[in-house]
Amino acid sequence: MKCFVLRHISSGIGDPSVYHALVVIFLEFFAWGLLTMPVISVLNKTFPDHTFLMNGLVMGIKGILSFLSAPLIGALSDVWGRKFFLLITVFFTCAPIPLMTINTWWFFAMISISGVFAVTFSVVFAYVADVTTVENRSRAYGLVSATFAASLVISPALGAYLITKHNDTVIVALATAIAILDVFFILVAVPESLPEKVRPSSWGAPISWEQADPFAALRKVGTDQTILMQCVTVLLSYLPEAGQYSCIFVYLNLKMGFSSIEVSVFIAVVGTLSILAQLVLGVLMRVLGAKRTIIIGLLFEMMQLLWYGFGSQTWMMWAAGILASLGSITYPAISASVSILSTPNRQGVVQGMVTGMRGLCNGLGPAMFGVIFYLFHVDLNNEHNKINSSHSVDTKLIRNETIRDSEPFAHLVPGPPFVFGAMMVIVAILVASYIPEGTTERVVRRMSGVSLDIQGETDKSGRKITSAAAGPLLSPLSSLHQDSAQL
Repeated sequence: MKCFVLRHISSGIGDPSVYHALVVIFLEFFAWGLLTMPVISVLNKTFPDHTFLMNGLVMGIKGILSFLSAPLIGALSDVWGRKFFLLITVFFTCAPIPLMTINTWWFFAMISISGVFAVTFSVVFAYVADVTTVENRSRAYGLVSATFAASLVISPALGAYLITKHNDTVIVALATAIAILDVFFILVAVPESLPEKVRPSSWGAPISWEQADPFAALRKVGTDQTILMQCVTVLLSYLPEAGQYSCIFVYLNLKMGFSSIEVSVFIAVVGTLSILAQLVLGVLMRVLGAKRTIIIGLLFEMMQLLWYGFGSQTWMMWAAGILASLGSITYPAISASVSILSTPNRQGVVQGMVTGMRGLCNGLGPAMFGVIFYLFHVDLNNEHNKINSSHSVDTKLIRNETIRDSEPFAHLVPGPPFVFGAMMVIVAILVASYIPEGTTERVVRRMSGVSLDIQGETDKSGRKITSAAAGPLLSPLSSLHQDSAQL
């Protein structure tokens, strides 16, 4: 029976190719992107008193579960094939969508729990590794990352437009239909990429604990001083970045007063600029070298976090967004630096260390930001604003006085987590300044295809490259999803 099911699942249209993976990624994130603004509204209504805290906890739990499960799913996909795990990861990642209009508590609970299977990027990059040569792999990864970015540039704007014409139910129904289409596409059109001769002879092939251990690569970090500095740089820079991505759209909408359309345009502009920044990364690496490129990216990241933290005007948020798009070169530059400074036979190991660190940040960053928002009482939301606007002048004065008492730094520092994150990035810059510079010859040789979010040279198991995959841009709470951006 198992053999029959496996043969049926392994069927598809044509030979396995990168384009099959692109369609899977685009449809999944397009479905979630449609819900960017509706999710913010539902989050605010469900947790009116602790919006930012719950956003951080939901995203944090999801990220940590994804970090823990990614190596195991990657290892199992080496045994059972990629298509089977593409199917279950897309299904469980999108399963919470219809619950949004049925029961919001279950919706957010399912989003958190779905983190166990929310590692579609893990399997997609393994699929791409199966169907590409080493020389073409980095470009293929870049194409996947660009497709991910394109889906999140288009869909939030479309969702914001539809919400002005229809209610949430219609948008949720459309997102559900797209998710179902994605599952159907995998079942019918996606062929298995893992050759039969590569797979073990039976489904019961043993999986070692080292293969499934998410901390296996991290435990090797201290064995090399250079890799240690690079991993510390990733930790100090990506922790606030992951936290920022998990809440920035909520922050813009509920704290800075951006409308749904303005948030969608913000996503599109920042996303487009981030893609352009990725295109010039190779040139920067050749001209300036890996180390200087990393430091430049970190400087942009520090400045955008400070703008978000101290900014109180709309134009300041736009300025921060532009800096954020320029700072998106940091992680790809670190990934390239790791490749440049490592020997060919250690590429998979050292990249696993760096991406494992990033995967851990995807869980800890959102939780850290949520807790800081809570500690500083930054939770003014639409419901409170509506109450203020409808009450009398005396009620407004009482409310404003309460704000002054409980939030003494609210006017000076509207976004405390961003300022805290900027301080972490300053430390990251100091650490990065001690990273040795690779030779120009090695930079030119290895930078032929490094303009992506994920390393180009890895083993085909996809175990470690996968846990990285949140993408170059945004991340859904919308992200609500790792995998991405959506609040």
